[in-house]
Amino acid sequence: MRNNILVTGCAGFIGYHLTKNLLKNYNVVGIDNLNNYYSIKLKKDRLFNLKSANFKFYKISILNKKKLNKIFLDNNIQYVFHLAAQAGVRFSLKKPSLYLKNNIEGFLNILESCREFKIKHLIYASSSSVYGNSQKKKLSVFDITNNPNSIYAVTKKTNELMAKCYFNLFKLNSTGLRFFTVYGPFGRPDMSLNNFVKNIIKDKNINLFNNGDHVRSFTYIDDAINQIRQIFIKILNNKIKRFHVFNVSDGKSYTLKKYVSVIENILEKKSKKRLMPLQRGDVKKTVADIAYNKKFYSIKKTTDIKFGIQRFIDWFKKYY
Repeated sequence: MRNNILVTGCAGFIGYHLTKNLLKNYNVVGIDNLNNYYSIKLKKDRLFNLKSANFKFYKISILNKKKLNKIFLDNNIQYVFHLAAQAGVRFSLKKPSLYLKNNIEGFLNILESCREFKIKHLIYASSSSVYGNSQKKKLSVFDITNNPNSIYAVTKKTNELMAKCYFNLFKLNSTGLRFFTVYGPFGRPDMSLNNFVKNIIKDKNINLFNNGDHVRSFTYIDDAINQIRQIFIKILNNKIKRFHVFNVSDGKSYTLKKYVSVIENILEKKSKKRLMPLQRGDVKKTVADIAYNKKFYSIKKTTDIKFGIQRFIDWFKKYY
């Protein structure tokens, strides 16, 4: 008998890839509000690729508790992957109220539905942004994360605290996933890789904030999904329960300058760089420590950044 799984934000970048993977083995119910933060067409195209006999889609907002509860009830949901959120660090400087409403009030609705319908395990999206401007070489899930640099980071840290509270109060098992700069085909148009590729092709300037000296753990989407899948298998086998948080990354790191040079080499075209100061809300360095992950599952050979960017560019040229 297939487990019934709910994926919120199924038309989003990571939500789409995760849903596509889960559909190989499970019944999936997907929800998304299809908001206009970025291209609705891209979201609908992702949904089109998810068409399957064992996939149901509902266009609703997680802020609608009544409709949310009905979906839980009608579909006998057993596990929840909560990826719906207002994304974007920089946009949170402009519209902080959207983040508080969607990412905190919306998450509370998810927690309440999980509690009311006795969900076996909640897996939810957190972010590497919770680490703030840490001076550590690598960021561990055991590090203190009380120095956020953006409202977006505040909402993700708050989600982790809320999930821990619901375990303490109601024994709701949960696992948080701190994603480190995930990239790949069908990626969000507001992300740096999309903007760099588009502007280099069109001979437009690209902005390198912090003079391109940012250091990031860039995580290819297939590697992120593989890690989530392994975590889920451990959850199904009762090896992960209670309250956990994992970094989702391969642990490697690159400067933004290196990232751009790989794009240039693949496109065989030099970029017109505009060196810019560090933006408000941004952090200089996010490099994942994945030692804790290895206690639960193996980190298989991961995608080389050159191959990952090549795959993205191939998709970009075909799609756009």
